[in-house]
Amino acid sequence: MAAPAVPGPGLPPAPARPDFYWLRSVVAGGVAGCCAKSTIAPLDRVKILLQAHNHHYKHLGVFSTLLAVPKKEGYLGLYKGNGAMMIRIFPYGAIQFMAFDQYKKLVKQKLGISGHVHRLMAGSMAGITAVICTYPLDMVRARLAFQVKGEHTYRGIIHAFKTIYTKEGGFTGFYRGLMPAIVGMAPYAGLSFFTFGTLKNIGLTHAPSLLGRPSLDNPDVLVLKTHVNLLCGGIAGAIAQTVSYPLDVTRRRMQLGTVLPDSEKCLTMVQTLKYVYQNHGIRRGLYRGLSLNYIRCIPSQAVAFTTYELMKQFLHLN
Repeated sequence: MAAPAVPGPGLPPAPARPDFYWLRSVVAGGVAGCCAKSTIAPLDRVKILLQAHNHHYKHLGVFSTLLAVPKKEGYLGLYKGNGAMMIRIFPYGAIQFMAFDQYKKLVKQKLGISGHVHRLMAGSMAGITAVICTYPLDMVRARLAFQVKGEHTYRGIIHAFKTIYTKEGGFTGFYRGLMPAIVGMAPYAGLSFFTFGTLKNIGLTHAPSLLGRPSLDNPDVLVLKTHVNLLCGGIAGAIAQTVSYPLDVTRRRMQLGTVLPDSEKCLTMVQTLKYVYQNHGIRRGLYRGLSLNYIRCIPSQAVAFTTYELMKQFLHLN
């Protein structure tokens, strides 16, 4: 057998095999997003029904709606629109987590900003990037989830895409409500990544033996223990959701558009905020369904960050 060729003097070394870091990062983020959303899919359906005051459930609270949906639509009714959500959430999670890592390096290297501020900036930019890239799928998912058994406008994901494209102005119809989504995502994603990163940094700095352990793929890197990851992710989700929730309500109402009887009063972000506030107030309007959102977003963010940290170790990203 011939010996492997060795580069001669002055010749460049043979190129190294690609390690597909970006692909592994995409998979880690996508799996984290899917695990998080699958955990809270029924709560997501109820949230959409309450936020937009669906006439079948508008007189009910969170737990009453959770009980009423299976009675009216069967238990699979709690997962209505979840197919579109899974198609959306894999690229969303992949883009968000991968973009966060890239933006963090960019902000630090190009702008010279480090510490807590660069986590906040990178998180905001990553969230906005992910929203813009996957918004049409979020639109379709919201329309499907708002439908009630016996009153179907859309027969499925493809039919919803075709109908929105045909009847609501082509591609622009898929981006209805994008502005409040972007405005809301900046503080939500920024605070979420910022809070988690800060809590992680504090924990590993001040109590490494109590809260941390060596990474499975790199013993020199210290990571949070799983239960601490869950706790930090939950706190991050709760803080971020509280700040950005009124804009989330606004986005949903604008997304549902022609499905709602008062759609002509909710054409812009400012119009929608005013309409919801004037007709329903703060607690029953701008923050309607917030208690449910705490119940859903705390475990969702906890699972997302924890799964991502575990996937990073499994895929040797540390």
